Amino acid sequence: MASSLALPSTSTKSSSLCQSFVPKRTHQPSFVSCERSEPVNGKPRVPIINDGTLPKFLQAKRLENAVSRNNSRLKIFTGTANPSLSQEIAWYMGFDLGKVNIKRFADGEIYVQLQESVRGCDIYLIQSTCPPANENLMELLVMIDACRRASAKTITAVIPYFGYARADRKLQTQGRESIGAKLVANLITEAGADRVLACDLHSGQSMGYFDIPVDHVYCQPVVLDYLASKKISSNDLVVVSPDVGGVARARAFAKKLSDAPLAIVDKRRQGHNVAEVMNLIGDVKGKVAVMVDDMIDTAGTIAKGAALLHQEGAREVYACCTHAVFSPPAIERLSSGLFQEVIVTNTIPAMEKNYFPQLTVLSVANLLGETIWRVHDDCSVSSIFQ
Repeated sequence: MASSLALPSTSTKSSSLCQSFVPKRTHQPSFVSCERSEPVNGKPRVPIINDGTLPKFLQAKRLENAVSRNNSRLKIFTGTANPSLSQEIAWYMGFDLGKVNIKRFADGEIYVQLQESVRGCDIYLIQSTCPPANENLMELLVMIDACRRASAKTITAVIPYFGYARADRKLQTQGRESIGAKLVANLITEAGADRVLACDLHSGQSMGYFDIPVDHVYCQPVVLDYLASKKISSNDLVVVSPDVGGVARARAFAKKLSDAPLAIVDKRRQGHNVAEVMNLIGDVKGKVAVMVDDMIDTAGTIAKGAALLHQEGAREVYACCTHAVFSPPAIERLSSGLFQEVIVTNTIPAMEKNYFPQLTVLSVANLLGETIWRVHDDCSVSSIFQ
């Protein structure tokens, strides 16, 4: 990447845990100013990882990590799914990525060779199972197996985006379906992983499919920090869930945004990746609507929801999600003028062909880096999000 995405503005009181400052609701509207770089030629700005461009608190944290932590037995390796995010995480933690040779034979088979000793080490393998999901999943399994056979002490699979998470149950109206999330959990466990660290799973029940510990990382603090830096009156905000299944997620998000009111888009799904909006529960007239979801795939649900919000009188509509899958025709729908801004994170790498002017990509590297440190030091992970 020639340029990297700009991290959200952070005050001197902010910490590397990305804890948000949100103005408290009062009788008088409160505003927070925002200085944000505009997209260049339709491409979102992303942070260049060096000491001259990151906030001072991150530079200090990186130095602390590199010098004062006991890191002789901790090693980080990355697959080929999202190497830029892995590099940012390693930089934040004060490490160099471990050396590994990953290649494919002519018939597509994956070959992995660790090029340094990992005997007795705590290994963290960073690999999203993003598209192509099957290729990246198999690569993760082969990497786990290589570490296990090389006598690693512990192996933690860091999966920023957990594929097959939507196949987490059988629908009551249908039968003869697989539960892919459980199958993938079994594969990762049997390959030799001792722990899984995943971001914003599609549903919390997926954690129960693993027979090993799972640390669930919520990326809301990163998005909340960014929204808090924008000049939006706290009295004008309304958080919108694009479907009934996301109400709990939207409610938690609204609570952090000065306890903003909540609206729900009621829809009926006719098939996979096909959504039909029926009506809106809640009031959005004259307000800034923030739609919150865990992922955007084809953008059918969120685009139809945004169209309904505009019909109901919303002044502006923002889309926020953690995982930017962006399967066609997502880009056409998201860049059609329905959204003031589409805010995503880099759990899935942003491909250049998927850039559009309204896109903002936020980095979750420091959040994941801090989580890895806490896991390694046997400290609380949940306290990050309180």
